Amino acid sequence: MSTPTLAPTLVAARSRAHGPTAALWHAVELHRPTAEIDGACELTVCGSLARVTTDEQWPTTARDTCPACVVLTR
Repeated sequence: MSTPTLAPTLVAARSRAHGPTAALWHAVELHRPTAEIDGACELTVCGSLARVTTDEQWPTTARDTCPACVVLTR
């Protein structure tokens, strides 16, 4: 029996501020149901780690978004 595959879903994730860097919203491509997200950090589209917020879809309406994620998800 084959396992059903899920279409990737883009969700928003908030990174932490590090030193002079501000916290940004990033895109995360999920390949599993959002119900399985446990609050741990996920790898973002641009390659950084950020905590997924299943309440926010990507693209987010926030102004403080990662420019690399914006370009890579177009």
